Amino acid sequence: MAAKLACLAEMGYPARIKFAPNWAFIGRRMTRLSHLTLRNFLIALHDLLATTAALFVAFYLRFEGGDGFYERLPLLFQILPYFLAFSVVVFFVFNLTTTKWRFISLPDALNIIRVATVLTVALLVLDYIFVAPNVRGAFFLGKVTIILYWFLEVSFLSASRMAYRYFRYTRVRRHARTDDAAPTLLIGRAADAEVLLRGIESGAIKRIWPVGVLSPSSSDRGQFIRNVPVLGGIDDVEDVIADFAKRNKPIARIVMTPSAFEPEAHPESVLMRARKLGVIVNRMPSLESGDTPRLTAVAVEDLLLRPSEKIDYARLEALIRGKAVIVTGGGGSIGSEICERVVAFGAARLLIVENSEPALYAVNEALAGTTAEIEGRIADIRDRERIMRLMAEFKPDIVFHAAALKHVPILERDWSEGVKTNIFGSINVADAALAAGAEAMVMISTDKAIEPVSMLGLTKRFAEMYCQALDHDLAAAGHGAKPPMRLISVRFGNVLASNGSVVPKFKAQIEAGGPVTVTHPDMVRYFMTIREACDLVITAATHALGTQRSDVSVYVLNMGQPVKIVDLAERMIRLSGLQPGYDIEIVFTGMRPGERLNEILFASEEPTREIGVAGIMAAQPNEPPMQTLRKWIAALEQAIARDDRATIRTILKDAVPEFGSTAA
Repeated sequence: MAAKLACLAEMGYPARIKFAPNWAFIGRRMTRLSHLTLRNFLIALHDLLATTAALFVAFYLRFEGGDGFYERLPLLFQILPYFLAFSVVVFFVFNLTTTKWRFISLPDALNIIRVATVLTVALLVLDYIFVAPNVRGAFFLGKVTIILYWFLEVSFLSASRMAYRYFRYTRVRRHARTDDAAPTLLIGRAADAEVLLRGIESGAIKRIWPVGVLSPSSSDRGQFIRNVPVLGGIDDVEDVIADFAKRNKPIARIVMTPSAFEPEAHPESVLMRARKLGVIVNRMPSLESGDTPRLTAVAVEDLLLRPSEKIDYARLEALIRGKAVIVTGGGGSIGSEICERVVAFGAARLLIVENSEPALYAVNEALAGTTAEIEGRIADIRDRERIMRLMAEFKPDIVFHAAALKHVPILERDWSEGVKTNIFGSINVADAALAAGAEAMVMISTDKAIEPVSMLGLTKRFAEMYCQALDHDLAAAGHGAKPPMRLISVRFGNVLASNGSVVPKFKAQIEAGGPVTVTHPDMVRYFMTIREACDLVITAATHALGTQRSDVSVYVLNMGQPVKIVDLAERMIRLSGLQPGYDIEIVFTGMRPGERLNEILFASEEPTREIGVAGIMAAQPNEPPMQTLRKWIAALEQAIARDDRATIRTILKDAVPEFGSTAA
């Protein structure tokens, strides 16, 4: 044994694990046993009866009910109890006992085949090794009987399940028709349509009845998907709707699946034509993000984006599951989405810090009923003692700092308030997170922090510099060991449908009959969805907390190609079924204080760096030492107390000398 252990150790196998019982596996089996219900016992009883019937029928068919059959019955009755006891174990191991018949599918059919094969092999071993040489001196079952048994076992175990599945399927169809389900046309590839059709069959999606599919893939055309025909390509939408209308079966609804939003599918065209025809349009969200297959309204934002980055959700869950998380500004657009995501990824405890009572109430209501322990507290990040006390009591593992003042024109007027919140508030959160023993603090920054021309960008850049310097000092103090905490900043641009975003503003202006106001005809911006931005923020945290400590502390999300704001306005007007310049005017109002025509992702003195994570880039560290920062901070505190704006501006200009250098 010692020699074996030494050999395994040389090969890299920990011997103590190799020869230890697999307690995790045993624990999972015990948990499954404890969750068995009366329904599971009835399923097991059904399968035992099916197995018994298969065995007796195989004997009867083989020996044609003659003397050979009756001669074997006594020994068969002796063997049967032991064989059935073994069968129960096999049923449970291959999940036959615990699978819901309502959702039986190909994996369940394969499990039935596996069960029948294992039981057939058991009969073969019983006959050839135990019974033939020791009891009868000849074969008891025989090869023909055993082969017959395999086919009968598969048939008997499958028949009731398939009959029940068909019964539920027909009942859903009947209910759909009696409940006045809307005749619906599905748009998208076969794989997406199949997921939606399963949702309809299971009853998860109600009040629609699919009559056909339009697929962008030519290989799908002329085929049937779960008994629903593929009627043509996406460009055939008007002809198909007209054809159904002629047959007095008007289509009332179109459902666009994720593949219908790919650029080559021309989703804008589909939406515009459907609206002209008076057909309601819905979408089914992507299942990769964990969303349930429910239908939602098609938003303009769905049509304005480049394809989203592929998110490794297992990686995010590994970071968040079981952790205690704090989100500052948790009632805002970004903060509330981060709260929702960390709960979805399995956070054990969540503390939402928010200074707006209505916003805090709204996010708490939205998260009610989740498994995480959620607590919301009214607090202002400017209040250092309050933030220190809250974090010390909660003891977070990860802090997401989303609280900020971020409306550019307002901060240009009341910029001292931006200094108090965005700089001193961020310093308070970072120091409190460190004092409370957090593993990481993630600050939500902005692309406006790069060579800033606005007070928003300037204050966020200063906050980034403090987090970078503190992160650097913690790493240096550890002398190469893992630091007590990582501090990172994540920059990204405009978020669709967030508070203050241009998209809701344009929607409201179009609904009011115009005009739509655009600041400048050449203004361009980057856009991404709230969900994608928040998932990539958490992904950046997984990189920062990886086993190999990186010196990266500023991450920049890949936002694709910038969008021209006037083009965005025109597309939104067209998607509303109107013509820009004819039905709705576009008016240029001039650039506001603190704005620039083009946003940039990296400063000239911040070279980019690939980190091997899709959708995220990094900036090389470029921060002044903490000693210098603390002098500026002390001077800022004194100037804020005196409301000495000239001194404040001078200090900030010293700290961020590139401020205003690229002003448009």
